[in-house]
Parts: sequence; structure tokens; C-alpha cells
Amino acid sequence: MKYNNIILIDDDEEDHQIFLAALEQISNSVKYHFFTDGRKALQDLISGNIQPQAIFLDLNMPLMSGHEFLAQIKQIEKLQSIPIIIFTTSSDPSIKEMSLAMGAKDFLTKPSDFKDLIALLEPLILK
Repeated sequence: MKYNNIILIDDDEEDHQIFLAALEQISNSVKYHFFTDGRKALQDLISGNIQPQAIFLDLNMPLMSGHEFLAQIKQIEKLQSIPIIIFTTSSDPSIKEMSLAMGAKDFLTKPSDFKDLIALLEPLILK
């Protein structure tokens, strides 16, 4: 499925900028929201302030880890169906397996090259 309304939850502001630049290269019609804190994202999702088609989620964050966020969102009936795509620097197969077992739709390892990031995101983003 391709998405045109997404959230990125990642505590690294530079990663937000790079992700945004990649999105802009792929499509100019994507709606996006960025959060550096999973708790704030969860509050806005619960309140209905945002209604994304997919959530890109980093795992290594302070305050609330990606796995903690994933576990909590999967307990909220009205939010359970939102696809969660893990978007992390980890490529550890056991972490991938655990994430998918917890309900993540996909697991993407952040590439170090900008062109590789575009190639990774392009199949997921509605143009």
C-alpha cells in the first residue's frame, strides 16, 4: 500500500530533515507530521488531532522507546489498524523479528545514503 499521510516519530531532528527532504523528492502531495517524543504522538493520535495512514517509528528514543510506543498503540482499539513501519538504524534480525511479532507491519533499516533512502521510501509513498 502507498501512503500520502504519514507520521515520523524519531528523536533525531537531523533524521527528520533528511526524511522530509526524501519525501519532497518523491512527492509534493504527502501530508506528514513529525514527533520527537512517542508520548506526544500517542496523545495526538488518541485525541484524533492527527489521523495518519502510516507511522514510521524509530526504536531508540528516550522517554518512550519505539517498542514501548508500539506496545501501547496496539492496545488502543481505534489505533490498532494504523500500519507501523519500524524505521531504525538497527539491522539486528532478532530486533526485527520482535518488532514484527509485536505488530509492526514492516521493518526498515535507515540507509546512510540519501539516494538509498529515496529508493527505500519511494515504493511506500503515494505520488
